[in-house]
Amino acid sequence: LGLIVDYDLETAPKCDILIIPGGPGVRDLLENESLLSWLRDVYDSITWLGSVCTGSLLLGAAGLLRGKKATTHWNAINDLEKYGAIPVSKRVVREGKIVMAAGVSAGIDMALSLASMIKGEEIARAIQLKIEYDPSPPFDGGSLSKETTEVIALVQKGLK
Repeated sequence: LGLIVDYDLETAPKCDILIIPGGPGVRDLLENESLLSWLRDVYDSITWLGSVCTGSLLLGAAGLLRGKKATTHWNAINDLEKYGAIPVSKRVVREGKIVMAAGVSAGIDMALSLASMIKGEEIARAIQLKIEYDPSPPFDGGSLSKETTEVIALVQKGLK
């Protein structure tokens, strides 16, 4: 998989919507003041700021979640408190112009919620139909309340 970068933080054009992804590299960026400062600056001029999974930790580290309800992946949700956020175990959380998704699959829920806020429910439902998003997972799991301690431990160990 290749990644081609069109802009850096200094040359990135203004945008209306910014989505911050999560993943393994996020923790390495939590003290990157150039990135955090850029997020603070961009926040003032954008219409919507979204995050998926641990991307919300970056929003927290930038000081954008103080006193706000926030969500992230279940394995990092308690980390939100150190940034002054109020952790909420929900798939999607909206606080003003910030919309956060708990984990990767919740990112679809967040995107559809955002589409509804921007263009209305009918358009969001049309998008949902277009991508045939009608989840029917093979297992009744996917959240802490539904899984065994063995499965949770397996995830925490990195699926080894």
